[in-house]
Amino acid sequence: MSSSPNDAGGAGDESVATVLVAVVTNLGIAAAKAVGGIVSGSSAMLSEAAHSVADTVTEVLLLASLKRSAKPADEAHPLGYGPERYIWALLASIATFVGGAVFAVYDGIHTLVHGEDPGDPTLSYIILAVAFVLEGYSLLVAWRQVKGEAARMRAPLGLYVRHTPDTAVKAVLLENVAALIGLALAAGGLLGAQLTGSGAYDGIASLLIGLLLVGVAWELGRSNAQYLIGRPLPPQMRAGVRAELLSVPHIEAVLELTTLVQGPDEVLIAAKIDFHDLAAAWQVERACEEAEAQLRERYPAIRRVYLDPTPRRPAPDPASGPGPEADRPGP
Repeated sequence: MSSSPNDAGGAGDESVATVLVAVVTNLGIAAAKAVGGIVSGSSAMLSEAAHSVADTVTEVLLLASLKRSAKPADEAHPLGYGPERYIWALLASIATFVGGAVFAVYDGIHTLVHGEDPGDPTLSYIILAVAFVLEGYSLLVAWRQVKGEAARMRAPLGLYVRHTPDTAVKAVLLENVAALIGLALAAGGLLGAQLTGSGAYDGIASLLIGLLLVGVAWELGRSNAQYLIGRPLPPQMRAGVRAELLSVPHIEAVLELTTLVQGPDEVLIAAKIDFHDLAAAWQVERACEEAEAQLRERYPAIRRVYLDPTPRRPAPDPASGPGPEADRPGP
């Protein structure tokens, strides 16, 4: 990530590429799973097909979020369109819930209640094996991007995955992990049905896939809602911002610090700063420039820095008695 337009565009292009890989992968897998589910009569395979369709719709919405949020700032939106990505990503999480989770849970309950006649699972096993390889590749692409972004932000990998503002890549990462788990559940359901002749195992697998998708949809919805409301930098990074400000000559104290994440490459910093009382105006101006340069060097995603010179108010001296206001007559 970088505060420069070119680097920011590069990070955005990387996210688009990651999502495109996931779209193409899931579209092909969805068709194959649907064929396998129809041939074998497996509800778990049909649930997995719905899972892949929901993932495809989700990723198309994520592409829309990446394109629309990349629009430059203008007079109507002076801080840019970055937060718009979270609106589309929130819709994507709803698509995951409605398109995948609801169908899988319904199909699993229907199979458990009404039973199922397991067909030949051979084709389904082949499809699941191919899908596992393709989903694994898509997961690897997303994982590499997350590792690179965490390194650029100088944040621990686990912390970055939990708090990353690039919710599009987080969605691809979580959906691919869920997809691999879902494939394993579908294979287990097919195997159980094949060994016992009972479709109950297949129905349970479908139900578990649906619950898995509910969890993914909830996590993605929660993450995007937080950024729509307004989320600060994580505490560790806020402490780093404060330390950088205090390291600048003529800055005595940071009286108030506000950080706002507007997108993966857009962080806003606003602070009330107490400068040295004897600092000249030009020294205050230079200190502001140095502070902004240091912050951007340490955290390249910082795009806007607003520093407000504010004198530190001394604590009132109890021995001095009440102020002049106390002597004023009442109404």
